[in-house]
Amino acid sequence: MEKQTAPLTVDAYIAAQPGEHQAALELMRATITAAAPLAEEVISYQMPAYRHHGMLVYFGAFKNHYSFFPGNSKMIAQQFAEELAGYDVSKGTIRLSYNKPVPTELIEKIVKQRLLQNDLKNLKAPGKAKK
Repeated sequence: MEKQTAPLTVDAYIAAQPGEHQAALELMRATITAAAPLAEEVISYQMPAYRHHGMLVYFGAFKNHYSFFPGNSKMIAQQFAEELAGYDVSKGTIRLSYNKPVPTELIEKIVKQRLLQNDLKNLKAPGKAKK
């Protein structure tokens, strides 16, 4: 049995997913990069992730769904609870169905809010700022 290696790029991550799931993942990626064009695209915890003054957001593919990880569970509960009412949400995870359209407007709003949070943290502690 051949051992699978962890993907080193987001392209490799998406390419390793079943073909019928790749379009949703590519749209998720495009939405995040459009909302955060200066964010660095990386692989972290073996998933696509975006970094701008610290970690911003992640997404991951699973057998029956894909997930969006905004990196701030308090923000999800307080600022986006109403908009996320129709989704499967737990602490820091938003589970999305491959059979439904990617909620690009919602993802864009969340990414922009995370950018604002990271920028504010960076302004308060510029010496501790990360990429």
